[in-house]
Amino acid sequence: MSDKPASKSKKVSLTSQRRAARSFALQALYSWQMTGNPINELEAQFRVDNDMAGADVKLFSELLRGVASRKTELDETYEPFLDRMLDELDPIELTTLRIGTYELVQRIDVPYRVAINESVELAKVFGATDSHRYVNGVLDKVAQRSRMAEIREQRESRKG
Repeated sequence: MSDKPASKSKKVSLTSQRRAARSFALQALYSWQMTGNPINELEAQFRVDNDMAGADVKLFSELLRGVASRKTELDETYEPFLDRMLDELDPIELTTLRIGTYELVQRIDVPYRVAINESVELAKVFGATDSHRYVNGVLDKVAQRSRMAEIREQRESRKG
């Protein structure tokens, strides 16, 4: 017989918390892009209007502030891999590319495949029908440039 109570407390996994943070960040950055409201106001609004108990609030804040403050640098990183002009991108694709590029360039602790896959999932949920394929293709090229050592290391370990 176990001493544990019959109902387990529901602890949200770190993966789920981070996924929720990315989802909230995408929505807040989309709002910022469409309205031009200050990031600090949007962050406060999101924290009040949404139940963020299951989200990594620190990651949400970092993505929101980091993407907004590095927007130009991020755009310049993935722009060479676009098949159209930056201003022709769907706003969700644009925001998703910025988040994915931010994680690839600024969050080296996040494996490149995770950064790409999480952005693809955001595009599947929020984007147009095939935007996830486009996001995947562009971010894969960003990873080839920004994470070459990590990619090479993974290829070598698979051979070994």
